[in-house]
Amino acid sequence: MSPSIRIERFTGPGVRPHLDAVAALRIAVFHDWPYLYDGDIAYEREYLEAYAASADSMFVLAFDGDEVVGASTGLPLADDSAEFRAPFDAAGIDAARVFYFGESVLLPTYRGAGIGHAFFDHREAHARAIGRFDLTAFCAVDRDPADPRRPAAHRDNDVFWTGRGYARQPGMTMRLRWSEIGHGEIEHALTFWTRRLDRGEA
Repeated sequence: MSPSIRIERFTGPGVRPHLDAVAALRIAVFHDWPYLYDGDIAYEREYLEAYAASADSMFVLAFDGDEVVGASTGLPLADDSAEFRAPFDAAGIDAARVFYFGESVLLPTYRGAGIGHAFFDHREAHARAIGRFDLTAFCAVDRDPADPRRPAAHRDNDVFWTGRGYARQPGMTMRLRWSEIGHGEIEHALTFWTRRLDRGEA
């Protein structure tokens, strides 16, 4: 990791001053494949309010100088909306025992330098320190690999996630609506990946 990069963790009410920075990164990074998100600041404010309202939420931010160039988020699944909890309810998994990882977004020029691993390390340590979670989980949008919009050079994160100990859970899928480039607001399927939280040091 470049010595110019610093990683900082913010928790609970401490995330609120950084909502706009995370919203801006989400809009910029999710504009690209596979999310193709046509950014909407009103949607961002509603989505991120769950993090601002949660006493146990967290943001991990990567700074280059004073600029936020990457962000990773998490909160107890029980503090998120019903759409996120529904696949766990259906599978008989207690949402109160799950810590949910919202997203990791990083500007392209900073990728491949270990920041993604730092994001996971911080979020897992935070969930472990709270002490009441059995699982960590996140979801990823489902796309047809043959979709002509998929860039030829695109590399999925499946190998990285598997290497971190996460497993995709077929059938644990939720549906969210967002505005997609060229299509307007439509419904998307996102499937969860989970990992049992070890009890090592936070």
